[in-house]
Amino acid sequence: MATVRKSITFTHQQDLWIKQQIEKGDYTNDSEYLRDLVRRDQANQQKLEELRAAIQTGLDSGVGDKTVEEIWKEAEERHAKKNS
Repeated sequence: MATVRKSITFTHQQDLWIKQQIEKGDYTNDSEYLRDLVRRDQANQQKLEELRAAIQTGLDSGVGDKTVEEIWKEAEERHAKKNS
């Protein structure tokens, strides 16, 4: 995979934080730490977009005819099934 070199500026406090993460052994260098942050941000953005789409699907579906008790019971049953 091709790479692109970037030049970025951090505050002293931010640089110390990055160095601490490396010293803990979680990362071998600054670039590895920053790439991990970008990957996690990408994953979080994907989850957020999926959540927004699910919310929109729910809104677009309109008002349902089930009672709160029926909805709650179905959710509990799905949860029990998922955890068994």
